[in-house]
Amino acid sequence: MTRFLTPAKIGLLALIELYTEAVVPTSSTIPVLSFILKQLIPSTVKTQARSSSSLEELPFLLDLIAFETLLIAHPAATGLPGRTLWDQFLSKLWKIDSLDGLHEFFSRRTNLLARTAEEAKKDAELDIPPPSPDMIILSRTSPFGSFVRRSKVEFERLRFSDALELWIAFTKWRQETKTYYQRRNEAMGRWAGDKALEQGVEEWGPPATEMLELVAYGVENLLDTRDGTTSTDDVEKLLEFQVEQMQKFGNRIPFEVKDKFKAVMEDSITVPSLSHYLNFLDAWRAGDYPTSFDNLHRYFDYTMNNRDRLFYQYALMNLAVLQADFGCYDEAVAAMLETVSTARENKDMACLNFALNWLYHFGKAHPKLISGSESTNMLGVEREGLSFLRVKARETGMWTLWSSSLLSEAKLGMSSGESISTAFENILKSSHLIVEKNMKSMMGPQMAMCSSFWGRLGVAQLSRQYCEIFLSCHARYALFDDALRFTCRIAHLLAEKGRYEEAMRRVEGLDENSLRSWKANQYWLKYRGILRLKWDLHKNNLDGAEHLLTQLLQSSGVDTDPDLSFEINNLHIDYLMRRTDYGKALVKIEKLASDMKEEGDDINLRVKLLTMKAMLQQKSGRPQKGFSVAVRAASIAWRARLIPALWISMGVIANILNSLSEFQAASQILVAVIPRALECENCSTNAQLYSFLVDSHMGLAGQAEAGSLKRKENLTKCLEYIDRSFSEYSAIEDIKGQCEMMAKKATIMKILGDKVLANDYASAYLDLKREAASAMA
Repeated sequence: MTRFLTPAKIGLLALIELYTEAVVPTSSTIPVLSFILKQLIPSTVKTQARSSSSLEELPFLLDLIAFETLLIAHPAATGLPGRTLWDQFLSKLWKIDSLDGLHEFFSRRTNLLARTAEEAKKDAELDIPPPSPDMIILSRTSPFGSFVRRSKVEFERLRFSDALELWIAFTKWRQETKTYYQRRNEAMGRWAGDKALEQGVEEWGPPATEMLELVAYGVENLLDTRDGTTSTDDVEKLLEFQVEQMQKFGNRIPFEVKDKFKAVMEDSITVPSLSHYLNFLDAWRAGDYPTSFDNLHRYFDYTMNNRDRLFYQYALMNLAVLQADFGCYDEAVAAMLETVSTARENKDMACLNFALNWLYHFGKAHPKLISGSESTNMLGVEREGLSFLRVKARETGMWTLWSSSLLSEAKLGMSSGESISTAFENILKSSHLIVEKNMKSMMGPQMAMCSSFWGRLGVAQLSRQYCEIFLSCHARYALFDDALRFTCRIAHLLAEKGRYEEAMRRVEGLDENSLRSWKANQYWLKYRGILRLKWDLHKNNLDGAEHLLTQLLQSSGVDTDPDLSFEINNLHIDYLMRRTDYGKALVKIEKLASDMKEEGDDINLRVKLLTMKAMLQQKSGRPQKGFSVAVRAASIAWRARLIPALWISMGVIANILNSLSEFQAASQILVAVIPRALECENCSTNAQLYSFLVDSHMGLAGQAEAGSLKRKENLTKCLEYIDRSFSEYSAIEDIKGQCEMMAKKATIMKILGDKVLANDYASAYLDLKREAASAMA
């Protein structure tokens, strides 16, 4: 394997020569130049979708088909009529008819470059004519000129054996075009393209010539056409491309690509240091801490030998992120603080801003650890820290960090219950910046914030639409973690409607290769467990729910996502309440509330805990004791515009009023709340609110005189709202709620004197009980 030159690069040199000779027509100039630049400057390649994982699709690994696809559609500006640029290109390739011809080809490359003053003077002394005025002269410092000069120097540095290998690889590479070129040039002989064989056939005869061809080029000449088509330079570009893909999408290397990498690296004489970084990323995604740690040290040991301490901060930064992902938080904070110090010393603002941003987000996720290390002094108060990051990002042109800071400000405002308009303003500013700078990687956090914003305002349909739009339009350009979270968010909304099977299909339909990443796989497994747990709780399969809860609670450590952790704890409380273990449920709620108060968690989660505490008091037969808690929850929810939490807390207040015999006030509250609550598309909340409304009208019926029209009207409304509540419970397959509604309906029928229907509803109640018992079995 050569260090730089390959047959494809010889083809690029021939194509550049065509361009300088003005053979390329004006209409074809831009496609041809764009094609060449994509090979010389890979950074000009547009962002590719996640599906582009095959090595054959990479723009800097060329074969003749790529040249043919480009050139055959464009006519040549000079030469015979009807000939295309493809014909002219093949003519250039087949004129190189020997190893000596290859040397002459590279020696003539200097004719394509602009002459220096000394070279022009020397040419004048030797009476060498200047280039034709029609010829395009390349600047020596242009991308084309730099490539031509480097190619010539690299060829001159080749040993004879390496030059011979390049010549053999070139003959194999162009071999597949021989049939087409012979058809266009009938005078072409059997051994065209090899001057020695073509001239020696008359003297030696065909059999001896064929024997010499086999000795010179090998038996596999026509079979192994890709041998020698890759250089060390191509391998380094491959590594850079794969590292970029892994960092951009958060995936591991697919198995088929990994095998090809291994084969290519075995052919390489020198192993690029970037291969150690690639192995580090793959081991990190796989959850292999020792291997990732070892490869990270190997990579930076190699780079430090060549780049001294200027890149030391990036080694520390990678180490900190690695330590944090594997739960070594104290070591991670220490490494990131050293990153900040080193970046300041080296005046690396990009690294410094990233490190400070990481410390801020890490502090939000693990406030106890950050406060223990006293590193918050670097950022001060949260809002001032975000403002500092935003200003620095704007000054240094770090658009991603600027957008992230704006979204963090919006999230901070929403989580602390501040102005909704200010949060929306920051979201819009971030959206404008993302669109203006075309930052596709930031569409995930942007859409997630919009979805969360509308979800808190109770517009569930719009919240889901943002998730669907991201998955349809932006997922292929974003991190897989974003796609995973959006899919789980949609599954959560579907589960709230009782569409568990569809929710499971959405979660299980994710890309298998992407789920090979350890962190993503852990999140995916936990969310599948949460969906299954929620389903089992609604089906009253408490034994199965206990088995799932045991596993989920064991894995919900400090490294668990905060939203997942709260959801698991929420379902644990629900499980304890269904087991009528109200004491443990209350202890769990008090512990969660205490932790949230210390860590300053999202106000929405605190409101949910207050509502659960008030409902727990009702379940235990002491609803009035939860009145102050329910009013506090409703007040906070209204002030922070947490609309779904507001409706359920108002329902709890109405139920407390029912217990105080204030049935009229309770029914007025519920009649006002229920239409808005239906917009939130949460079947469990809707069913509870309808059930509270049934109790209100039942109380009003009890206050009316026996046999009066008012009593009959209220009982009729009770039946109507029982049906609606039963329908909502049936949607989420909540057996316990369905039984409760059937029992209430049978009681009403008994009051109305319809014993037949009362018995039918009682039988339906018993059937539901038996179904629940069979589900538990």
